[in-house]
Amino acid sequence: MSFSVNTNAGAFAALQNLNATQGALDQTQSRINTGLKVASAKDNAAIYSIAQSMRGDLAELRAVQDSLNRGGQILDVAMAAGESISDLLIEMKEKAVAARDTSLDATSRSALAEEFLELRNQINAIALNAEFDGVNLVMQTSTDTTVLSGKNGATITMAAHPIEAIVLQFGQPDANLDSASNAAASVGYLEDGIDLVNQALSDFGATAKRIDRLIEFNSKLSDGIETGIGNLVDADMAKESANLQAFQTKQQLGLQALGIANQAPQAVLSLFR
Repeated sequence: MSFSVNTNAGAFAALQNLNATQGALDQTQSRINTGLKVASAKDNAAIYSIAQSMRGDLAELRAVQDSLNRGGQILDVAMAAGESISDLLIEMKEKAVAARDTSLDATSRSALAEEFLELRNQINAIALNAEFDGVNLVMQTSTDTTVLSGKNGATITMAAHPIEAIVLQFGQPDANLDSASNAAASVGYLEDGIDLVNQALSDFGATAKRIDRLIEFNSKLSDGIETGIGNLVDADMAKESANLQAFQTKQQLGLQALGIANQAPQAVLSLFR
């Protein structure tokens, strides 16, 4: 081994090792700060590319999930309206059946007729307000609407049912309780209306069930993709914690080794005393 004041090989080696330790320490601190072992393409280009592709799939599924949730809310509102209208029709039928009694006096018949009219008006009010996010499936002017059901662009159609049109039946001359015969005719109209509402509710319910199943499936699929992304890019925090301790210790030892190596040229001075 030669003594030189121009070249300090020991210091160079110590500095290289210290730089390597510092680089590893910086990487470990980055993983701890971000929680990711692959935070950018620089960390691992292949894994980062795969993870980004999966994140794109996840974003599509979230958009589909939002669309399905919107469709579910639209159907919930339509079903609530249909159920309320069905209850009102049953009440109207009760009034109409009572009004078929030929022995009713004018006061009683008039009271039944007023209640009958008020119930009919409530049907119209419910139908007008059965709207969610600009969509109403129960008006006479309603049209079918669709929501996304898959990230490939597949859709589900939610059919419109003009339940509100039931009210129009009571524009007929004999659709009232003014007489026993008209009351009997009104019972027939109401029975047709109840059947129409039941058909609408059946369709709304079946479509809502289908949407619920897709929401559940997409939720599980999203969870699976998110777990897959995590397996690819998430840092093992227990491992990184152990690495942090080790690299900090190596850094301290490296600094001491560099200090010792930097003192080596001074040993040459002892040769000239």
